[in-house]
Amino acid sequence: MRRPALCNLLLASSLLVLSQLITLADASAETRLALVIGQSAYRAVPELPNAANDAKGMTELLGNAGFSVTTAPNLAQNEMRQAISDFAGKVSASGADTVALVFYAGHGLQIDGENYLVPVDLDPKREADIPLQGVRLNDLLNTLGALPTRARIFMLDACRNNPFPALSGAGHGLAIVDTRAGAPGSFISYSTSPGAEAEDGSGIDSPYTTAALAIAKQPNLPIEEVFKRIRVAVAQSTDGRQIPWESSSLTADFKFFGDGSGHQPTTPGADSPALASASRTVEDWRQELRGKEPKVAYDLVIADDTVPAYQAYVELYAQASYTPRLRTILERRRQMLAWELAVAINTRTSYETYLTNWGGSDLAATARRLLLRVQNRNYGPTAAAAAVPVAVAMAPTCPCSTPSTPATPINPTVAPIIKKRVDDTPPKRKVVDTPKRKPPTDEVVVDRRPPPPDRGPPPGAIMEGIGIGVGIGLGMGMGGGRGGEMNHGDYRR
Repeated sequence: MRRPALCNLLLASSLLVLSQLITLADASAETRLALVIGQSAYRAVPELPNAANDAKGMTELLGNAGFSVTTAPNLAQNEMRQAISDFAGKVSASGADTVALVFYAGHGLQIDGENYLVPVDLDPKREADIPLQGVRLNDLLNTLGALPTRARIFMLDACRNNPFPALSGAGHGLAIVDTRAGAPGSFISYSTSPGAEAEDGSGIDSPYTTAALAIAKQPNLPIEEVFKRIRVAVAQSTDGRQIPWESSSLTADFKFFGDGSGHQPTTPGADSPALASASRTVEDWRQELRGKEPKVAYDLVIADDTVPAYQAYVELYAQASYTPRLRTILERRRQMLAWELAVAINTRTSYETYLTNWGGSDLAATARRLLLRVQNRNYGPTAAAAAVPVAVAMAPTCPCSTPSTPATPINPTVAPIIKKRVDDTPPKRKVVDTPKRKPPTDEVVVDRRPPPPDRGPPPGAIMEGIGIGVGIGLGMGMGGGRGGEMNHGDYRR
């Protein structure tokens, strides 16, 4: 009887070793790096004990999944920035075939449409202090997004309630971050829907991390399927009060644990559930849900977590017990999408439109504040028309770069300027190069009559002739050797 028991024990041990070898073999195909941040010991507000437990559990899970994990608990602002910078350096050095994962558990805030991770030393006296004391989520996303990697995964259990009394005007939860608007290859998951608050949980872990620890370890599950199941599990454990949300721009498949079948990861295509659900319309969902039990239909739309899915459900199941809950989720999702659009456009019209439709929301105060910042900007047609003739590239940047192009309809003032400069320039060079002419002196000689034949030339005439000979024909007079006689003879002729 002992032999079967011993054989079963050996078989179980062999399977365990084989499973570990398979996991290591799958991980060896790519480099896996993770940064785990757990913010529990806040100094200005009550502690979050579950955040430390969440970080500990994720460190163990990711280590078993082949990640090289850096754990950084209870970080002040400078320490958090340094931890992110050091992690980015490791990712950059590991090469392009790297999967970089960041898990954050702690407080998160939304101020003026920006999401912030909260260091343990944050102690704001007003909303304007958050950009100075917090760490922008976009800084984390952009830092890793600028590096060549196989995939970037962000798990944020950071949508807990706002504990800071000075930030009473801040919006609830976090704003939408659409990974499709940034560098491809990113996946971001919130512990709850945008604009909603997550629960810290009554157990040792938050509802989000509890579900992640149980589901992510299941073998051969693509990451999109993992987080769909996490969303359904959290919705069930919180009775619909908390529904996780994610956005993906991944270009390659990823699995926390493989199955050892040798199946190679593939690039999601048209048949991928993650991409197929994004294009489904309300009518598509009506056909999908029609005839199903309300609970089955509810799980399907929660797993998809899109506006068309929720819209189809509330239309088809108006009397179901889940409908009021989904109607609230649908309304908040539409509101957050409108808020994302208003902040992205960032104009007077965008904020006025948001206030017209959602003037009673928790983000209305922020919208009015942002409206005041942009209301003096002129985006009207007059400003646009006035800006058309201005061609910076055609304007001279210094006196030595005067344009020589002819006049065109775009810039009709070029030619008159060139012509004016040419016409107004006085011919100074001609005046300088042309010597002034003196009155001719030989007119006096021509007008004089020769002396009588019996008299010789007066002494003055000889001297004057010598002067003329020297000035006009010195060479000829000197060549004859008798300058006086030649001048005298010319004079007589």
